[in-house]
Amino acid sequence: MHNYINIGKIVATFGVKGEVILKHALGKKITFKGIEAVFVEQVKGSYLPFFVQSSKAKDTQETYLEIDTVASKEAAKPFIQKQVWLLEEDFVKLADKNAPIALLGYQIVNEGTPIGVVEKVFEQPHQVLLSITYNGNEALIPIHNDTLDSIDRKKKEVHVTLPDGLLEIYQ
Repeated sequence: MHNYINIGKIVATFGVKGEVILKHALGKKITFKGIEAVFVEQVKGSYLPFFVQSSKAKDTQETYLEIDTVASKEAAKPFIQKQVWLLEEDFVKLADKNAPIALLGYQIVNEGTPIGVVEKVFEQPHQVLLSITYNGNEALIPIHNDTLDSIDRKKKEVHVTLPDGLLEIYQ
């Protein structure tokens, strides 16, 4: 069974040859060189592979992407607003190690106590929210200057000091 990681979504078409603009959270300019396929979630929970024909980085958040079987602007339109996923091994190759999305799979440690593994990352304007399962419930852990103590990339741990009472609301 493959592990898929959501990297963003297709936000627009580009040109007349069926290229699309992928808005991603990988944290750097990406060209998808060496990546065979991206997976588009056309129906919730189904990851259909589309082979990358070519790609060109627009900036650190967007990439122009040409995928197989999409050869016109009209054929590309149904892909707009669809989520895009990568296989975990491809994600590791592409993601900037300092991008918030690179914290997926890291253990959250609150004042020395492990509280959960990062399952999702939500980037907000002034902070990042890390989603974990805590006492059987989804808990959102805010990461910003006041809560983040350190990140241990070797141990895959995010050390935080959370505000009093934050975890109690998830019990």
